[in-house]
Amino acid sequence: MNASRWFILLFWLASSLFGWAHPVAQGALDLHVSPAKLQIQLRVSGEEVVVADTFAGGNKLKAASLAEVWARHGQYLLQHLKVFTDGRGLRGEVVQVEAAQNDGVVYHLEFATATRPTRLRIEEDVLNEIEFAPGNAWEASYVARILQQGRPAHEGLLLSRKQPLVFDCAWKSLPATQDWTTALLDRWHMTRQFCRHGVGHILSGYDHLLFVCGLVLGAVTLWDLVKVVTAFTLAHTLTLTLSVLNIVRLQSHIVEPMIAGSIVFVAVANLLWPKHSRGHVRLATAFFFGLFHGLGFAGGLLDAMNGMSGLAVGVAITAFSLGVELGHQMIVLPVFFGVQLARRMRADAPGRERISLAVMRAGSLLICVAGMCYLLSALK
Repeated sequence: MNASRWFILLFWLASSLFGWAHPVAQGALDLHVSPAKLQIQLRVSGEEVVVADTFAGGNKLKAASLAEVWARHGQYLLQHLKVFTDGRGLRGEVVQVEAAQNDGVVYHLEFATATRPTRLRIEEDVLNEIEFAPGNAWEASYVARILQQGRPAHEGLLLSRKQPLVFDCAWKSLPATQDWTTALLDRWHMTRQFCRHGVGHILSGYDHLLFVCGLVLGAVTLWDLVKVVTAFTLAHTLTLTLSVLNIVRLQSHIVEPMIAGSIVFVAVANLLWPKHSRGHVRLATAFFFGLFHGLGFAGGLLDAMNGMSGLAVGVAITAFSLGVELGHQMIVLPVFFGVQLARRMRADAPGRERISLAVMRAGSLLICVAGMCYLLSALK
Protein backbone atom coordinates (compact mmCIF):
# COMPACT_ATOMS: atom_id res chain seq x y z
CA MET A 1 0.00 0.00 0.00
CA ASN A 2 1.54 3.34 -1.04
CA ALA A 3 1.91 6.37 1.23
CA SER A 4 -1.16 8.20 -0.09
CA ARG A 5 -3.42 5.23 0.63
CA TRP A 6 -1.99 4.93 4.12
CA PHE A 7 -2.70 8.62 4.71
CA ILE A 8 -6.32 8.26 3.52
CA LEU A 9 -6.83 5.21 5.74
CA LEU A 10 -5.38 6.99 8.78
CA PHE A 11 -7.49 10.07 8.06
CA TRP A 12 -10.69 7.98 7.87
CA LEU A 13 -9.92 6.14 11.09
CA ALA A 14 -9.07 9.34 12.92
CA SER A 15 -12.22 11.05 11.66
CA SER A 16 -14.39 8.33 13.12
CA LEU A 17 -12.55 8.41 16.44
CA PHE A 18 -11.92 12.09 17.00
CA GLY A 19 -14.94 13.89 15.57
CA TRP A 20 -15.85 14.64 19.18
CA ALA A 21 -13.03 15.38 21.61
CA HIS A 22 -14.72 14.41 24.86
CA PRO A 23 -17.30 11.61 25.13
CA VAL A 24 -18.38 13.05 28.53
CA ALA A 25 -21.24 15.55 28.79
CA GLN A 26 -21.20 17.49 32.07
CA GLY A 27 -24.27 18.77 33.91
CA ALA A 28 -25.65 19.63 37.34
CA LEU A 29 -28.46 18.13 39.43
CA ASP A 30 -30.36 19.61 42.37
CA LEU A 31 -32.57 17.15 44.27
CA HIS A 32 -35.29 18.62 46.52
CA VAL A 33 -36.70 16.06 48.96
CA SER A 34 -40.11 16.47 50.65
CA PRO A 35 -42.42 13.87 52.24
CA ALA A 36 -44.80 13.67 49.27
CA LYS A 37 -42.56 14.13 46.26
CA LEU A 38 -39.06 14.49 44.89
CA GLN A 39 -38.22 17.43 42.65
CA ILE A 40 -35.15 17.31 40.40
CA GLN A 41 -33.73 20.33 38.65
CA LEU A 42 -31.40 18.99 35.99
CA ARG A 43 -29.13 21.39 34.09
CA VAL A 44 -27.77 19.66 31.00
CA SER A 45 -25.35 20.84 28.34
CA GLY A 46 -26.38 21.61 24.78
CA GLU A 47 -23.87 18.94 23.76
CA GLU A 48 -25.86 16.30 25.63
CA VAL A 49 -29.10 17.33 23.94
CA VAL A 50 -27.54 17.32 20.47
CA VAL A 51 -25.81 13.97 20.89
CA ALA A 52 -28.93 12.27 22.29
CA ASP A 53 -31.25 13.72 19.65
CA THR A 54 -28.84 12.85 16.84
CA PHE A 55 -27.97 9.28 17.74
CA ALA A 56 -30.25 7.83 20.43
CA GLY A 57 -32.96 5.55 19.12
CA GLY A 58 -32.00 6.21 15.51
CA ASN A 59 -33.43 9.72 15.53
CA LYS A 60 -30.81 11.02 13.09
CA LEU A 61 -31.70 14.67 13.71
CA LYS A 62 -35.44 14.62 13.09
CA ALA A 63 -36.61 17.95 11.73
CA ALA A 64 -38.16 19.83 14.63
CA SER A 65 -38.29 23.13 16.43
CA LEU A 66 -36.00 23.77 19.38
CA ALA A 67 -38.92 23.29 21.78
CA GLU A 68 -39.66 19.87 20.25
CA VAL A 69 -36.01 18.82 20.55
CA TRP A 70 -36.00 19.88 24.22
CA ALA A 71 -39.26 18.00 24.83
CA ARG A 72 -37.85 14.83 23.24
CA HIS A 73 -34.81 15.04 25.44
CA GLY A 74 -37.03 15.43 28.51
CA GLN A 75 -38.69 12.12 27.73
CA TYR A 76 -35.28 10.60 27.05
CA LEU A 77 -34.10 11.72 30.50
CA LEU A 78 -37.11 10.09 32.18
CA GLN A 79 -36.09 6.80 30.57
CA HIS A 80 -32.44 7.03 31.56
CA LEU A 81 -32.67 8.66 34.99
CA LYS A 82 -33.86 6.03 37.47
CA VAL A 83 -35.11 7.14 40.89
CA PHE A 84 -35.73 4.72 43.77
CA THR A 85 -37.10 5.27 47.28
CA ASP A 86 -36.58 2.41 49.71
CA GLY A 87 -35.93 0.05 46.81
CA ARG A 88 -39.05 1.00 44.82
CA GLY A 89 -38.77 2.69 41.44
CA LEU A 90 -40.67 5.93 40.91
CA ARG A 91 -42.33 7.27 37.79
CA GLY A 92 -41.57 10.86 36.95
CA GLU A 93 -42.79 13.64 34.71
CA VAL A 94 -41.32 16.76 33.13
CA VAL A 95 -43.08 19.80 34.58
CA GLN A 96 -41.00 22.59 33.04
CA VAL A 97 -38.19 23.16 30.54
CA GLU A 98 -36.22 26.38 30.23
CA ALA A 99 -33.03 27.70 28.67
CA ALA A 100 -29.90 28.06 30.80
CA GLN A 101 -26.60 29.87 30.43
CA ASN A 102 -23.91 28.69 28.01
CA ASP A 103 -26.35 26.93 25.67
CA GLY A 104 -27.61 24.66 28.45
CA VAL A 105 -31.15 23.52 29.20
CA VAL A 106 -32.82 23.14 32.62
CA TYR A 107 -35.34 20.34 33.14
CA HIS A 108 -37.67 20.33 36.16
CA LEU A 109 -38.75 16.77 36.97
CA GLU A 110 -41.15 15.53 39.65
CA PHE A 111 -41.48 12.07 41.19
CA ALA A 112 -44.43 11.38 43.50
CA THR A 113 -43.75 9.22 46.58
CA ALA A 114 -46.40 7.01 48.18
CA THR A 115 -44.78 7.28 51.62
CA ARG A 116 -42.19 9.46 53.25
CA PRO A 117 -38.85 8.17 51.88
CA THR A 118 -36.03 7.03 54.14
CA ARG A 119 -33.41 6.09 51.53
CA LEU A 120 -33.04 7.54 48.04
CA ARG A 121 -31.04 6.11 45.17
CA ILE A 122 -30.59 7.70 41.76
CA GLU A 123 -28.96 5.91 38.84
CA GLU A 124 -28.36 7.17 35.31
CA ASP A 125 -27.08 5.86 32.00
CA VAL A 126 -27.64 8.96 29.88
CA LEU A 127 -25.98 8.71 26.42
CA ASN A 128 -24.35 5.41 27.37
CA GLU A 129 -26.00 3.46 24.56
CA ILE A 130 -24.33 5.78 22.02
CA GLU A 131 -20.84 4.84 20.87
CA PHE A 132 -18.27 7.62 20.69
CA ALA A 133 -15.85 5.16 19.13
CA PRO A 134 -15.79 1.37 18.93
CA GLY A 135 -15.76 0.10 22.50
CA ASN A 136 -15.95 3.63 23.96
CA ALA A 137 -19.44 4.87 24.80
CA TRP A 138 -20.63 8.39 25.51
CA GLU A 139 -21.30 9.21 29.14
CA ALA A 140 -23.04 12.00 31.05
CA SER A 141 -22.15 12.99 34.60
CA TYR A 142 -23.73 15.49 36.98
CA VAL A 143 -22.43 17.48 39.92
CA ALA A 144 -25.19 16.97 42.49
CA ARG A 145 -26.67 18.77 45.48
CA ILE A 146 -29.39 17.41 47.78
CA LEU A 147 -31.79 19.64 49.69
CA GLN A 148 -34.13 17.90 52.12
CA GLN A 149 -37.08 19.85 53.50
CA GLY A 150 -36.07 21.41 56.81
CA ARG A 151 -32.40 20.42 56.43
CA PRO A 152 -29.21 22.12 55.19
CA ALA A 153 -28.05 21.27 51.69
CA HIS A 154 -25.62 18.41 51.04
CA GLU A 155 -23.30 19.35 48.20
CA GLY A 156 -20.19 18.20 46.41
CA LEU A 157 -21.74 14.93 45.20
CA LEU A 158 -21.24 13.35 41.80
CA LEU A 159 -23.70 11.27 39.81
CA SER A 160 -22.41 9.20 36.91
CA ARG A 161 -23.08 5.86 35.28
CA LYS A 162 -20.57 4.17 37.57
CA GLN A 163 -21.38 6.28 40.65
CA PRO A 164 -25.06 6.29 41.73
CA LEU A 165 -26.35 8.92 44.13
CA VAL A 166 -27.42 7.46 47.49
CA PHE A 167 -28.92 9.53 50.30
CA ASP A 168 -30.44 8.62 53.68
CA CYS A 169 -33.25 10.96 54.75
CA ALA A 170 -33.46 12.09 58.39
CA TRP A 171 -36.91 13.39 59.30
CA LYS A 172 -36.42 13.90 63.03
CA SER A 173 -35.84 17.43 64.31
CA LEU A 174 -32.25 18.60 64.49
CA PRO A 175 -30.88 19.55 67.93
CA ALA A 176 -30.70 23.32 68.19
CA THR A 177 -27.00 23.22 69.13
CA GLN A 178 -25.93 20.72 66.46
CA ASP A 179 -23.20 22.00 64.14
CA TRP A 180 -23.91 20.55 60.71
CA THR A 181 -21.28 22.57 58.84
CA THR A 182 -18.74 19.77 58.47
CA ALA A 183 -21.40 17.08 58.02
CA LEU A 184 -22.68 18.70 54.83
CA LEU A 185 -19.44 18.13 52.93
CA ASP A 186 -17.75 14.72 53.09
CA ARG A 187 -14.33 15.83 51.87
CA TRP A 188 -12.79 12.38 51.54
CA HIS A 189 -15.78 10.97 49.70
CA MET A 190 -15.80 14.01 47.41
CA THR A 191 -12.05 13.70 46.84
CA ARG A 192 -12.41 10.07 45.76
CA GLN A 193 -15.30 10.88 43.44
CA PHE A 194 -13.68 13.80 41.64
CA CYS A 195 -10.26 12.15 41.50
CA ARG A 196 -11.84 9.20 39.74
CA HIS A 197 -13.68 11.64 37.49
CA GLY A 198 -10.40 13.37 36.56
CA VAL A 199 -8.81 10.05 35.60
CA GLY A 200 -11.83 9.18 33.47
CA HIS A 201 -11.78 12.61 31.82
CA ILE A 202 -8.19 12.11 30.67
CA LEU A 203 -8.54 8.49 29.57
CA SER A 204 -11.59 9.40 27.48
CA GLY A 205 -10.24 12.76 26.26
CA TYR A 206 -8.27 11.82 23.17
CA ASP A 207 -7.17 15.41 22.52
CA HIS A 208 -5.16 15.69 25.76
CA LEU A 209 -3.69 12.22 25.34
CA LEU A 210 -2.58 12.93 21.78
CA PHE A 211 -0.81 16.13 22.81
CA VAL A 212 0.95 14.50 25.77
CA CYS A 213 1.99 11.49 23.70
CA GLY A 214 3.42 13.84 21.08
CA LEU A 215 5.53 15.49 23.78
CA VAL A 216 6.65 12.17 25.27
CA LEU A 217 7.76 10.79 21.90
CA GLY A 218 10.42 13.49 21.81
CA ALA A 219 11.78 12.76 25.29
CA VAL A 220 15.13 10.95 25.11
CA THR A 221 15.94 10.69 28.83
CA LEU A 222 13.89 10.42 32.00
CA TRP A 223 14.98 13.97 32.90
CA ASP A 224 13.58 15.19 29.55
CA LEU A 225 10.28 13.51 30.45
CA VAL A 226 10.17 15.05 33.93
CA LYS A 227 10.81 18.55 32.58
CA VAL A 228 8.23 18.44 29.81
CA VAL A 229 5.52 16.89 31.99
CA THR A 230 6.24 19.46 34.73
CA ALA A 231 5.92 22.34 32.26
CA PHE A 232 2.60 20.99 30.97
CA THR A 233 1.30 20.36 34.51
CA LEU A 234 2.21 23.85 35.75
CA ALA A 235 0.51 25.45 32.75
CA HIS A 236 -2.81 23.60 32.85
CA THR A 237 -2.97 23.85 36.66
CA LEU A 238 -2.50 27.63 36.39
CA THR A 239 -5.34 28.19 33.93
CA LEU A 240 -7.60 25.71 35.70
CA THR A 241 -7.12 27.66 38.94
CA LEU A 242 -7.65 31.02 37.21
CA SER A 243 -10.87 29.65 35.71
CA VAL A 244 -12.09 28.60 39.15
CA LEU A 245 -11.45 32.13 40.40
CA ASN A 246 -13.31 33.43 37.33
CA ILE A 247 -10.25 35.48 36.32
CA VAL A 248 -9.65 33.83 32.95
CA ARG A 249 -12.40 32.33 30.80
CA LEU A 250 -12.38 31.65 27.06
CA GLN A 251 -15.21 30.35 24.92
CA SER A 252 -14.99 26.77 23.71
CA HIS A 253 -14.87 27.91 20.05
CA ILE A 254 -11.47 29.42 20.90
CA VAL A 255 -10.15 26.78 23.29
CA GLU A 256 -11.00 23.68 21.24
CA PRO A 257 -9.24 24.83 18.01
CA MET A 258 -6.18 25.86 20.04
CA ILE A 259 -6.05 22.41 21.67
CA ALA A 260 -6.43 20.78 18.26
CA GLY A 261 -3.74 23.07 16.86
CA SER A 262 -1.40 22.08 19.68
CA ILE A 263 -1.69 18.44 18.63
CA VAL A 264 -0.84 19.24 15.02
CA PHE A 265 2.01 21.57 16.02
CA VAL A 266 3.83 19.11 18.27
CA ALA A 267 3.35 16.28 15.76
CA VAL A 268 4.67 18.33 12.83
CA ALA A 269 7.65 19.47 14.93
CA ASN A 270 8.44 15.82 15.67
CA LEU A 271 8.24 14.95 11.97
CA LEU A 272 10.14 17.87 10.46
CA TRP A 273 12.51 18.99 13.20
CA PRO A 274 12.91 15.96 15.52
CA LYS A 275 16.18 17.16 17.06
CA HIS A 276 15.59 20.91 17.01
CA SER A 277 12.19 20.53 18.69
CA ARG A 278 13.78 19.22 21.88
CA GLY A 279 15.10 21.20 24.82
CA HIS A 280 13.75 24.69 25.53
CA VAL A 281 11.53 24.69 22.44
CA ARG A 282 9.66 21.61 23.64
CA LEU A 283 9.31 23.01 27.16
CA ALA A 284 7.93 26.29 25.78
CA THR A 285 5.51 24.34 23.57
CA ALA A 286 4.32 22.22 26.51
CA PHE A 287 3.77 25.28 28.70
CA PHE A 288 2.13 27.53 26.09
CA PHE A 289 -0.37 24.98 24.83
CA GLY A 290 -0.81 23.58 28.34
CA LEU A 291 -2.50 26.89 29.22
CA PHE A 292 -5.27 26.12 26.72
CA HIS A 293 -5.54 22.49 27.80
CA GLY A 294 -6.18 23.74 31.35
CA LEU A 295 -9.09 25.81 30.07
CA GLY A 296 -10.32 22.70 28.27
CA PHE A 297 -10.22 20.75 31.55
CA ALA A 298 -12.23 23.53 33.21
CA GLY A 299 -14.93 23.63 30.51
CA GLY A 300 -18.23 22.06 31.46
CA LEU A 301 -17.08 21.02 34.93
CA LEU A 302 -16.95 24.61 36.18
CA ASP A 303 -20.37 25.41 34.75
CA ALA A 304 -21.74 22.32 36.50
CA MET A 305 -20.24 23.45 39.84
CA ASN A 306 -21.91 26.85 39.62
CA GLY A 307 -23.57 27.62 42.98
CA MET A 308 -21.37 25.33 45.09
CA SER A 309 -19.59 26.76 48.13
CA GLY A 310 -15.97 27.88 47.86
CA LEU A 311 -14.77 24.97 49.98
CA ALA A 312 -16.62 22.41 47.86
CA VAL A 313 -15.29 23.93 44.64
CA GLY A 314 -11.75 23.91 46.05
CA VAL A 315 -11.95 20.25 47.05
CA ALA A 316 -13.50 19.30 43.71
CA ILE A 317 -10.90 21.11 41.61
CA THR A 318 -7.96 19.80 43.69
CA ALA A 319 -9.21 16.21 43.48
CA PHE A 320 -10.07 16.56 39.80
CA SER A 321 -6.58 17.94 39.05
CA LEU A 322 -5.00 15.04 40.94
CA GLY A 323 -7.06 12.62 38.89
CA VAL A 324 -5.96 14.37 35.68
CA GLU A 325 -2.30 13.88 36.64
CA LEU A 326 -2.84 10.24 37.54
CA GLY A 327 -4.53 9.73 34.18
CA HIS A 328 -1.59 11.38 32.43
CA GLN A 329 0.93 9.12 34.14
CA MET A 330 -1.07 6.03 33.17
CA ILE A 331 -0.31 6.95 29.55
CA VAL A 332 2.99 8.84 29.77
CA LEU A 333 5.03 6.20 31.58
CA PRO A 334 4.11 3.21 29.38
CA VAL A 335 4.75 5.25 26.21
CA PHE A 336 8.11 6.53 27.43
CA PHE A 337 9.42 3.20 28.68
CA GLY A 338 8.08 1.47 25.57
CA VAL A 339 10.15 3.82 23.41
CA GLN A 340 13.19 3.25 25.65
CA LEU A 341 12.75 -0.51 25.34
CA ALA A 342 12.65 -0.22 21.55
CA ARG A 343 15.85 1.87 21.59
CA ARG A 344 17.68 -0.78 23.59
CA MET A 345 17.17 -3.29 20.80
CA ARG A 346 20.37 -1.83 19.35
CA ALA A 347 23.59 -1.70 21.31
CA ASP A 348 25.27 1.00 19.25
CA ALA A 349 24.39 4.68 19.75
CA PRO A 350 23.65 5.41 16.03
CA GLY A 351 21.29 2.41 15.92
CA ARG A 352 19.44 3.55 19.03
CA GLU A 353 19.06 7.03 17.53
CA ARG A 354 17.61 5.61 14.30
CA ILE A 355 15.09 3.51 16.20
CA SER A 356 14.14 6.49 18.34
CA LEU A 357 13.55 8.66 15.27
CA ALA A 358 11.57 5.92 13.51
CA VAL A 359 9.24 5.44 16.51
CA MET A 360 8.83 9.21 16.88
CA ARG A 361 7.96 9.69 13.22
CA ALA A 362 5.53 6.76 13.04
CA GLY A 363 3.70 7.84 16.19
CA SER A 364 3.76 11.51 15.22
CA LEU A 365 2.26 10.74 11.79
CA LEU A 366 -0.78 9.14 13.38
CA ILE A 367 -1.03 11.94 15.96
CA CYS A 368 -0.80 14.57 13.20
CA VAL A 369 -3.60 12.97 11.16
CA ALA A 370 -5.83 12.66 14.22
CA GLY A 371 -5.04 16.25 15.22
CA MET A 372 -5.99 17.57 11.77
CA CYS A 373 -9.30 15.72 11.92
CA TYR A 374 -9.97 17.18 15.35
CA LEU A 375 -8.97 20.67 14.14
CA LEU A 376 -11.38 20.48 11.19
CA SER A 377 -14.15 19.39 13.57
CA ALA A 378 -13.33 22.15 16.08
CA LEU A 379 -13.43 24.83 13.37
CA LYS A 380 -16.92 23.89 12.19
